[in-house]
Amino acid sequence: MRKSKILGSGIFVPKRTISNQYFDEALGENVSDWLENNAQIYQRHWCEEDESVLDLCVQASKTALENAAVSVEEIDLIIVATDTPEYISPSTSTKLQDLLQAKNAAAFDVNSACAGFITALDIANKYIASDKKYNKVLVLGAYAMSKYLNKTDKKTVTLFADGAGAFIMGHTTDENEGYLTSNLISHGQYADWMGIYAGASHQPTTREVIENGDHQLKFIKRFPGDLNHTMWAKMARDLCEEINISPSEVDHYFFTQLNINSIIETMKLLDQPMEKTTTVMHQNGYTGSACIPMAFDEAIQKKKVKKGDLVFLIGSGGGLTFGSIAYQL
Repeated sequence: MRKSKILGSGIFVPKRTISNQYFDEALGENVSDWLENNAQIYQRHWCEEDESVLDLCVQASKTALENAAVSVEEIDLIIVATDTPEYISPSTSTKLQDLLQAKNAAAFDVNSACAGFITALDIANKYIASDKKYNKVLVLGAYAMSKYLNKTDKKTVTLFADGAGAFIMGHTTDENEGYLTSNLISHGQYADWMGIYAGASHQPTTREVIENGDHQLKFIKRFPGDLNHTMWAKMARDLCEEINISPSEVDHYFFTQLNINSIIETMKLLDQPMEKTTTVMHQNGYTGSACIPMAFDEAIQKKKVKKGDLVFLIGSGGGLTFGSIAYQL
């Protein structure tokens, strides 16, 4: 059976590095201790004023193509997962196609907030599995949330960061490698709990919107503290059940990188050691749809995963959206 497999990965973060001490001074209070002890965030990267999400996508794509030993002319489809797009319209992916000179690629964007990269991988697999025209797909998670932050709101400005991660997906019929199974879940009752609620058709940008900061990211309600780790553990077990294995047989787990404690609690629920997961929030902050490919790339670079390993990628995002996917490398 034809299915997708991971050929290579690449990431990019802006050069501008923001330390926790920057916020201690800017906010006039000590936020470093909480960030380091609870979120395990020590620094993050933000775009410069003249830098955008598209710049991040271009660089991550080039690195992924190089690591996969794939030419840009071989790419048949580009999928960009982002909720911080270059424009409302047209899609970020079409401009990326032009800048990469990926002349043979179709292109579209996906917005499932921070679960977007998993959603895009699932879509890519279905294209590859069902249509032989699609042999190599460039999938990106891209995030430039610093552009949408209220710089005086300590709940958001200290957590969110910028970056992009990319996978080059190929095809295989080998039952011992590639895509195994996936699940997507939505809990729309949380849609108005966190987001950017102005600047689109619901509430177009006006002077009043800008004065009120309604065009910026806002936490409206506090999410249940056990929501992520409960859902992630369940989704991991569901993947295991679908491919008839136990959690101990998974070689490595990759999760959304918002909070180290959510990952710790998930691994406890699965009765698995923390050595079987990779975290990057300590150096990158929270990068939304980009964080899972960034963690994966880190594991590849540090040789924490290898060919033949079974890996689970599990993410969640605003909306709420959840996604999980399993691969044999």
